[in-house]
Amino acid sequence: MGKGDRKTKKGKIAMGTFGVSRPYKVKAKSHPKKEKATKEKVAKK
Repeated sequence: MGKGDRKTKKGKIAMGTFGVSRPYKVKAKSHPKKEKATKEKVAKK
């Protein structure tokens, strides 16, 4: 289990490949945008 082993993270880094043990960077899930209080909504109160 070293740099030549394709199934390990270290081996994937050495070969420059991705897989189960070394997934691609996943974008962080963005939080849903909060609705800003608009002048119309505030004025109706």
